[in-house]
Amino acid sequence: METPNHPLPKFQALLLGLQHVLAMYAGSILVPLLIGTALHFNSTQLAYLISVDIFCTGLATLFQLKQTPITGIALPVVLGSSIQAVSPLINIGSSLGWGAMYGATIVAGLFVILIAGTFARLRAFFPPVVTGSLITVIGLSLIPIALQNWGGGSLTAKSFGEWQNLLIGFVTIVLTLLLMKLAKGFLKAIAVLMGIILGTLFAAVLGRVSLTPVADAAWFHLPQPFFLGTPTFSWSASLTMIIIVLTAMVEATGVYFALADLTGKKLEQKDLARGYRAEGFAVVLSGIFNTFPYSTFSQNVAVVRLSGVKTKQPIYYAACLLLVLGLLPKFGALATIIPSAVLGGAMMVMFSTIAIQGLQILGKVNLNKEGNLLTAGLSIGAGLGISSVPTLLAHLPEQLQMVMTNGVVMTTVVAVGLNLLLNGWPKAAQADNA
Repeated sequence: METPNHPLPKFQALLLGLQHVLAMYAGSILVPLLIGTALHFNSTQLAYLISVDIFCTGLATLFQLKQTPITGIALPVVLGSSIQAVSPLINIGSSLGWGAMYGATIVAGLFVILIAGTFARLRAFFPPVVTGSLITVIGLSLIPIALQNWGGGSLTAKSFGEWQNLLIGFVTIVLTLLLMKLAKGFLKAIAVLMGIILGTLFAAVLGRVSLTPVADAAWFHLPQPFFLGTPTFSWSASLTMIIIVLTAMVEATGVYFALADLTGKKLEQKDLARGYRAEGFAVVLSGIFNTFPYSTFSQNVAVVRLSGVKTKQPIYYAACLLLVLGLLPKFGALATIIPSAVLGGAMMVMFSTIAIQGLQILGKVNLNKEGNLLTAGLSIGAGLGISSVPTLLAHLPEQLQMVMTNGVVMTTVVAVGLNLLLNGWPKAAQADNA
């Protein structure tokens, strides 16, 4: 198993980086596709949107990887477009115009930069009983996304759940598991990548792979600031996006602790502050280049765990690959030919392991202590419950619904609140839960 002091051969690091790219690619391009389609972007605008989004994702990831005096969590983190932002941005764009989306995004990013140090001081409110519950829910809440992809991607499509999709996803899972079980060394580390490649070849045999997106894509496209619209500023739109980025910061906290647990790094307050600021700069960047807010991707935690490679080296390669894909849309389109069912199968393997990591952290907590047991049980139940039945909060104000119907946020609120109530204030809680 690799450690930060043992660099990989360049080609191996490149393949591991590609594995990270494929793990987050579908989720990342989904956001610009959903928003662009809903706001009636034309084909040229949509092509630009996807390309520049991929490019800026690479830049945003570099912000996190490289530690500076003010930015960078310095963990194997990958950033991508935040799915929480889809509905609010569509609402803002349709009612106030595209410029208002980007103005609100820039304001939200600046807000994150300004409060990063203050937010990092909340670290003491995240003892193992809280982080274990949070990571468990992050993993379990991603499972429906895997199943949706396995079925074909769109729940409303007539082809959703067809036997071909189910078979393709199943074959991808089986191939991935066989590689993880039987392969040795580096081949085992890239089992997910190989599963995706072999699953795609199997789908091609069934006639489920089209090269049309590659043929239609342009060869080169340079990102341009304010290409789709000049930012305009609205207090209501800005407040909405501030709430969304706060939600992303909570999720990022869980991912940071998950990666710290995997890599054996002890996170300090200043590390968290650098991580939050890096995300803030990434959000500002997305507003300038007319893409959408970026946040840390939970999916890639599973890649680190499954591969056993804990260095940042493959993530640097992943970031460079994203930069290249963003500049060369034709190459970027290659990743779009992977059928949703293949990605769904791979996601099932990856996301399940995140939940297990959370349970492992909880396994180190004294659950015989009633306060810990109730904190973990109720927070996990609340997070999964609200994800399954979001209409429970349908009569709350819309802005509050936007935040509280997020399972990860609900878990955080309940876990932190119950831990304080049942286990006492941070210093005592940390001592009891360690």
